[in-house]
Amino acid sequence: MQEHEPPQVVELRVSSRYITAHPWVVQAIGGFLSAYFMEHPGFRIQRHIDEVESGFHLWICEVPPSLKVLRLLKRLKEDIPPCQAQQMATNLPTPPRYLIDCPE
Repeated sequence: MQEHEPPQVVELRVSSRYITAHPWVVQAIGGFLSAYFMEHPGFRIQRHIDEVESGFHLWICEVPPSLKVLRLLKRLKEDIPPCQAQQMATNLPTPPRYLIDCPE
């Protein structure tokens, strides 16, 4: 019997600068992730957090091993205004973090 790999937990953040420039993206990203949940079994949104102090919005998602996060981000970028999406570096053993921000 094969063991199934557990899903990877991933954090998807949207900067306050990007949200200020495009206020509707929070709803658009939430809708996109909900639709992605319907398309891809195993993908799940654990939580959506509005970080009031920083202005960030954060989605914590479970991503099955068969799904590539970069593929998800590429599809998302087709539905929202121009942005840069990059993995955030961290020294801590935390889930991978991706940031969506205004292009430089």
